[in-house]
Amino acid sequence: MEPLVTPEWLSQRLSDPSVRILDAAWYMPVHKRDPVTDYRAERIPGARFFDVDGITADPDTARGLPHMLPSEKGFAAAMDALSISNDSTVVIYDHLGIFSAPRVWWTFKVFGHDKVAVLDGGLPAWKAKGLPLDPSPPPSDEVLFAGGRACALAGKAPTKYQAKLDASKVRSIDQMLANIQSRAEQVMDARSAGRFVGTEPEPRAGLRGGHIPGARSLPFPTLLDNGAYKSPEAIEAAFRGAGLDPAKPIVGSCGSGLTACVLALGLFRLNGQLAAVYDGSWSEYGGRTDVPVSTQPADP
Repeated sequence: MEPLVTPEWLSQRLSDPSVRILDAAWYMPVHKRDPVTDYRAERIPGARFFDVDGITADPDTARGLPHMLPSEKGFAAAMDALSISNDSTVVIYDHLGIFSAPRVWWTFKVFGHDKVAVLDGGLPAWKAKGLPLDPSPPPSDEVLFAGGRACALAGKAPTKYQAKLDASKVRSIDQMLANIQSRAEQVMDARSAGRFVGTEPEPRAGLRGGHIPGARSLPFPTLLDNGAYKSPEAIEAAFRGAGLDPAKPIVGSCGSGLTACVLALGLFRLNGQLAAVYDGSWSEYGGRTDVPVSTQPADP
């Protein structure tokens, strides 16, 4: 399945029982918005709420870090709670156009679910086309947070959904440290240029400034235009302009593993390959004092 779908494509499938729509709204503090409030106020008909914080707070994998992948059993339990099967076609959107939805797309892909796509331009693009919003009252909290609650309680009962993690697409801090010397993989950093060189403060307290030595700066908005992805040609030019070769292995990193997936989806459009992501990202690496950090705009 192509990684992006249009509002028109989705509007023609609202009544298709095999299609499941997920609202994956999530925000940084600077946005001054709340995903639950936004979901309750405006949502695409039939969309369920994907609790980005709840489904990534799996006690087996979180380790006190934000947005870590859940365990296989945690993800499977969340899918059951959201009425998603292994055969479902899943379409994900967020309220900023393109921001948090690609992380959920990458999560599905890394757990072996290939029939998944992001709504290009998200809810703003849907509304711009004059397409309908769900007129029904918002669901109860019990329904709203079912996915996160099921993930936290995973393992107490068998699941219908079967999840199989592709560990080859997930990087640990030890692997990132080894890569500094080997340079076997390119590293794309989706954070802002200021955070990359340490001149802009990190939004999470207690983190150092700078980047993993050898990484290349490619702020995720570079791939976007008015909240939607640019053409593949423009995306390839952005990668190459950042000193990254889309034809060679690339690992994504950012603040918490979320916007790195904006880059990963863009790269998927170029080569059809799912990029690996450093799951802990700067929330883990920048919180360590025993690892090397660079503040140079471009490392040799």
